[in-house]
This record gives sequence, structure tokens and C-alpha cells, in this order.
Amino acid sequence: MRLLLVEDERKVSELVARALRAERYAVDVADDGQRGWELAAAYDYDLIILDLMLPRLSGAELLRRIRKKNEQVPILILTARDATEEKVHHFEAGADDYLTKPFAFAELVMRVKALLRRGPVARSSVLRVADLEVDRFTQQVRRGGRRIELTPKEYALLEYLAANPGRVFSRTMIIEHVWDQSFEGLTNIVDVYVRHLRSKVDDPFPLKLIRTVRGVGYGLGDVPGA
Repeated sequence: MRLLLVEDERKVSELVARALRAERYAVDVADDGQRGWELAAAYDYDLIILDLMLPRLSGAELLRRIRKKNEQVPILILTARDATEEKVHHFEAGADDYLTKPFAFAELVMRVKALLRRGPVARSSVLRVADLEVDRFTQQVRRGGRRIELTPKEYALLEYLAANPGRVFSRTMIIEHVWDQSFEGLTNIVDVYVRHLRSKVDDPFPLKLIRTVRGVGYGLGDVPGA
């Protein structure tokens, strides 16, 4: 999983990046807001950690730009400011979580894992891919207007794919997001659930949405290499 850390205090950024890499995350680091924006605009990150007090481009402006480009990526704010009104303002601007400096690295890692388990956040309650509709509030799924009954894990898998149409996910990424834990050596459980999903979401319909990219993983919709 790839994370972006935007933090201008070198010592803090080095320690945070080290703690995250110890958890086997890939971490890109930007030490100013402008560089942070260049990276955020160029790559699709699984999560962004953003300091508010940044040179060249403020954290608040960077938050606004990122959220305008990508409504789904989870954003964790780091700041020395802890006023309630400011927290409310940034949550309304699109932040998903808020950690006040100084903080314990164990808590940071915990917050990151919690946000990643949630997966990309859809600001709209309904995800649509072709004639498929996934309502994240009611957890109801319809295709062509027809209600489709799914188990909780089938729904979680479909929601994860539908939140990122056109993107290919490895079995390990799916395990980490949907099962919330490591199933080392058991990633074939993903194949089993994909088959279940296909039987309900694809088989009764002429247009097939669930795609397999051999040697890579699965996606929904028009997937490169499928």
C-alpha cells in the first residue's frame, strides 16, 4: 500500500516514515505543500498524511486541492493546533481524521490502519459502475434495478472494488482491506469470494463487470490488462 506523507519538519517526517515502513507500507515524503500537491496529483495513494503548517503551499489549501481531485482517498491531518473549531473546519473541508502534535507513533500507526481498513471514502452514498449500484448507507446492491442479496464479506469485497472502478487490486491488498487482517498463504480465499460475487453480480447479466488480470488481481469495470 502506498502512502503520502507531507511534513516539513525533517525529524518528524523521518520518524513517521520509519514507523510506517516498519509496518510494510510504501511511503513517499514531501517536505512542502507544493511538492505534496505534485505527488498527490501524479499518483493514486491509499492514504495521505498531511501537516497543516507547510511552506510554499498551506496544508489547508493542499487539502482543498486534493479533495477536489480525489473525493475518496483517506486524509489524516497532523497539526499542533487543537482548537475544536479548527478541527470542525478541516473535517468539513474533507479530512477523515485528526492527530494533534505531539503524538505517539503507535497511535499514528493505529489511526492509519483504521483509515485503511475503511478503504477509500465515498462522499456520495451510492457507487455506480455501469448498471450496478452499491448503496453504502443501506448496504443494498442493485443491478439493472434488480436487488442482489450478498453476504457481509461479499458486500465488503464488491464495495471495495466499486469504490475504485478501473483499478486492479492484488489479492493481498483485498485481504488487508476486506478481511482486516493478514491471511498469509491463504490469499486463495479472495478467489473463492470473487467466484461467489460473479455468480450473483455477473452471471445473470450479459455485461461482465468483474475483471481478472492474470498474475495481478481483480478489478471492476474497464480494467487495463483484463
